[in-house]
Amino acid sequence: MTLESVQQILRERLGFTPYAGTLNLRLSSDKEVTLWTDLRRSIKGVDIPPPQPSFCRSRCLLARIEGLPQDGTEGLEVAVLVPEVDHYPDNKIEVIAPFHIKESLHIHDGDRLTLQFIGD
Repeated sequence: MTLESVQQILRERLGFTPYAGTLNLRLSSDKEVTLWTDLRRSIKGVDIPPPQPSFCRSRCLLARIEGLPQDGTEGLEVAVLVPEVDHYPDNKIEVIAPFHIKESLHIHDGDRLTLQFIGD
């Protein structure tokens, strides 16, 4: 998330500049992978065109991390980056936000998270 052209596109399309890293989530069951596959096919999301020909096209799905206070603070809204490439792992979810997610929300390796997707 550090390339300036990518930052600019995300800022324009999502309304925030993402922190220079993603929170990578791994789905732990076949049922979760199936739900995620169906969900990513059914939600249009926000188109992220490639800033350079060598980059892939992506979509971002707006989301919230469930179980956190819903007080309207900046720390709640996140986006899931969905690269449009063949052979991208079906069990991997990349979450971006305008802050360091793990530090800000006190998330540790191995914690279980639930994402609530918002929008179409």
